Amino acid sequence: MGPGGISPWSLLLILVIVLLLFGTKKLRNVGSDLGGALKGFKGAMSEGEKEAKEAKDSLERDEADDKAEPSSAQREQVDEKDKTKSGS
Repeated sequence: MGPGGISPWSLLLILVIVLLLFGTKKLRNVGSDLGGALKGFKGAMSEGEKEAKEAKDSLERDEADDKAEPSSAQREQVDEKDKTKSGS
């Protein structure tokens, strides 16, 4: 018995029936179309992973820059807070 209780002879019989119904040319076209779709899917997945990695790296650089040195707007806000605290 094969996988799922189907014998190799049953699988061979199913293959012959499929070949008779569709013909080899149609099956070859279906196979090449399926292969092209899988290749496109893999390419899109690798592009998505690459973009996600670049976005993560960019975000990490931005966070490191924010921690390293405050921007002029942030310094002005701190200066204003200090003035209001010392003035009151």
